[in-house]
Amino acid sequence: MLGALVVALLVASLAADPAYCETLSGHISAGLESGAVWFSRNDARVPGGEGSDAGDDIDLTNLTGKGPDPYLRVTIAYAFNERHSLRLLYAPLEVDGTGTLSAATRFRGATFEPDIETRATYRFNTYRLTYRYAFRPWAFWRWAIGGAILVRDADITLEQDDLRETESNVGPVPLLHVYGERRLTDRLAAVIDVEGLGATQGRAIDAAFTLNYEPAENWSVAVGYRTLEGGADVDDVYAFAWLHYALLSVTWRP
Repeated sequence: MLGALVVALLVASLAADPAYCETLSGHISAGLESGAVWFSRNDARVPGGEGSDAGDDIDLTNLTGKGPDPYLRVTIAYAFNERHSLRLLYAPLEVDGTGTLSAATRFRGATFEPDIETRATYRFNTYRLTYRYAFRPWAFWRWAIGGAILVRDADITLEQDDLRETESNVGPVPLLHVYGERRLTDRLAAVIDVEGLGATQGRAIDAAFTLNYEPAENWSVAVGYRTLEGGADVDDVYAFAWLHYALLSVTWRP
């Protein structure tokens, strides 16, 4: 499927009108995205795997709730020319809440008892660097592909009376990048921005669908929907989450 998409983008770039390309050399921009985020899934088991050494399954939304919660993402982008650009993203996320467990739950070797007030904290901060190669515009379309390196700084904490356990996970994840833009008017565009990759050990998908409007030469605003889904299934930890965002973003180009 990915190969077919790449071929389609190459064909589109060859058919494009070179005069439609805008020059972006030396172009820097900064963006701020915020809104509300909901969880439709947030499952964990620590340790992962199967058997007597594995932890017990935990639905963290029973403790933290499903939302909505506020969030924030910050981006800085630089275009070397009309084809090549870099984007740096900082996306912190932390939710917490208090509830009770329905049964005795093993987590990192400790046992948390049922029907006792239990506090859970879920943190998933990410740092991401994306390289994008833009094809020549074709009719009203503009496409780009590339790759990204995501560095996750995540942890899950359970607290109950004097008992406290934290499972931390820090590491890099490679992702593929696809960007598509359909111009609707001179100032309005529909945009899809996807980064993701999957393997037997887990997956990560971050996809946004937005309407972008340019009220002034150096400013643009966007509204839309973002979804983030993925996790890991390894011996140390099993953790999968699915998040949904209602977003509003502002981008400034000096």
